[in-house]
Amino acid sequence: MNERVGVIGASGYSGIELTRILAGHPGVRLILASSDRWAGERVEEASRIAGRELRYVDLAQAERLAAECDVLFLATPADASLRLAPALLEQGCRVIDLSGAFRIDDSAAFERFYGLTASNLQSSAVYGLPELFRNRVHGARLVANPGCYPTAASLALAPLLREELLEPDLIVNAASGVTGAGRTAKEDFSFAEVAEDFRAYKVLRHQHTPEIEQTLSGCAGSAVNVTFTPHLLPIRRGILCTSYGRLRRKATSEELRALLEEAWHDEPFVDVAPSPDQVSLHRVVGTNRCLVGVACEPEVGGRVVVVSAIDNLVKGAAGQAVQNLNLLLGFDESTGLSGLRGFHP
Repeated sequence: MNERVGVIGASGYSGIELTRILAGHPGVRLILASSDRWAGERVEEASRIAGRELRYVDLAQAERLAAECDVLFLATPADASLRLAPALLEQGCRVIDLSGAFRIDDSAAFERFYGLTASNLQSSAVYGLPELFRNRVHGARLVANPGCYPTAASLALAPLLREELLEPDLIVNAASGVTGAGRTAKEDFSFAEVAEDFRAYKVLRHQHTPEIEQTLSGCAGSAVNVTFTPHLLPIRRGILCTSYGRLRRKATSEELRALLEEAWHDEPFVDVAPSPDQVSLHRVVGTNRCLVGVACEPEVGGRVVVVSAIDNLVKGAAGQAVQNLNLLLGFDESTGLSGLRGFHP
């Protein structure tokens, strides 16, 4: 346990999840947890992690202590990550950023969807979706941890696009539990507003749209256009993502399922279901797994439906960040993640 790690933004939902996973990771020592709201409190009490004598520190103190860490996680909003990352890198830390600050290569698209000025670090950041780009993560100084929706969509569609099976115009509809909106109190996400309701949000303007298009275009080798619509589920956590496309050549559902099985055969955290009907949140929530199922109409131009499910706080955020940590430090990729417990019912 020689590798020292820290979490800045440790009181948000992703930050809490990340702190818990790191506390049980056998290859690292959690030496820094930053939260202005919980400064001075014991990590054990606030995050319910038994035996953690570590206390939260405020951001100013965290910036002073950062040089003691080998790897720092930023579980902060994008604007905070844009400010913090350059200084942390200058101190010699490797940084895994859970915000969208460094995910988008196109500065104009980033500024349009995030409303922030792009950083010159974007060109040097590595997009850390291990199942697709793990070779890029080795040796990286700054890893942009993927968004939750792009993770669910990319793991469902990338193998089919690589084999040129889909037309490059896709529809992605995805629904997330309310923890995906973060922990800041907002009327729209209060119990009374969310319970017994289901609605779309940020239609045609969600910040994950260019990230999905960028990732899928890279896998396809040419431009892929995505109409992405996120929805808010009245549950705590989990994402169910349904993606629609058209076949470029004849194929059966069985052939597409076999292709997905071959693509993800050696991946510890991606499983292929016998059919899309068997993809559910209960099978992934609490774990770092992604479950994928596919069906299609066999003729050219036939409809293809791919359903995927992840836990937005684990595979969609903290768990994937630990996957990237394992790649950075040379650990087995499943270290600290294989024992995460799912919940059913």
